Amino acid sequence: MTDLKEHQDAAEQQASPELEKKVQRRESWRGFLHAAPAYVYLTIFFTLPLVIVFVFSFASRSRTGKPILEDWNLDSWAKLVDPLVRTIAIRSFWMAFFNTVLTLLIAYPFAYWIATRRRQSTRTILLIGVLIPFWSNFLVRTYAWRMLLDSDGFITQIGEMTGLWGRLLFTAPAVFIGLVYGYLPFMVLPLYAALERMDWSLVEAGRDLFASGPKAFRKITLPLSKPGIIAGSILVFIPSLGAYVTPDILGGGKTNLLGNYIVTQFGSAANWPFGSALSGAILIVMLIATILYFRTGGKTI
Repeated sequence: MTDLKEHQDAAEQQASPELEKKVQRRESWRGFLHAAPAYVYLTIFFTLPLVIVFVFSFASRSRTGKPILEDWNLDSWAKLVDPLVRTIAIRSFWMAFFNTVLTLLIAYPFAYWIATRRRQSTRTILLIGVLIPFWSNFLVRTYAWRMLLDSDGFITQIGEMTGLWGRLLFTAPAVFIGLVYGYLPFMVLPLYAALERMDWSLVEAGRDLFASGPKAFRKITLPLSKPGIIAGSILVFIPSLGAYVTPDILGGGKTNLLGNYIVTQFGSAANWPFGSALSGAILIVMLIATILYFRTGGKTI
């Protein structure tokens, strides 16, 4: 009888709220210790640089271009509404927008085709083909396109033989080609993830109810793949808005976008506060886009 009572007391002690809270605190502390290296890494290489950028955006610029941190002001942020900045920002926005739309139009049929392959081995091979560009440096791939689009490049020679186009290098179409090529995988992968997880029996049910193929796609497939469309659009639009390497190499500096303009401010213009303000503005736009992504169904991917 005494053993039974001791056993009940021990069970009550184990199930007490105080003990549960103690165990939860212990597990939380253990999880924090496991994640501590990641926190340190993000703090040093992500948080601190962002803080430095925002601090410099409120600084003043000396005659030699050296930032003066003692005299804080909003002059650099006020310059964001200058006509030149507005023109570059609008050009960058439209190029990022059209690049996003074009990659979506190319990536959606391809992702749909991959997701509807019945053999898993075929899907794997196709996905590896999408990931192959990531195996080489982005700068090297961009220079490869520069060689193809140059006057003696393969693509330019085909255009001259057919009479359809001439030399494309250092033109806006060359920049578009580089942007689409560079960011196409970022659109394909989220779309494939959304389509692959979709319940295809719903499409079959729609077809059984005499819905045509286009109508079933418009009413079932397209809404269910909306999270992938949103995720891919965000992943393509954000880096396209601040693209620097592609416009500089394939555009030859003739297509001035926000990324190139920011580099100029930190380089030849020696205006770090204004460059920091431009970078901070782009970061704010990225943050708003990310928040909208999670609010419009991004959590389902």
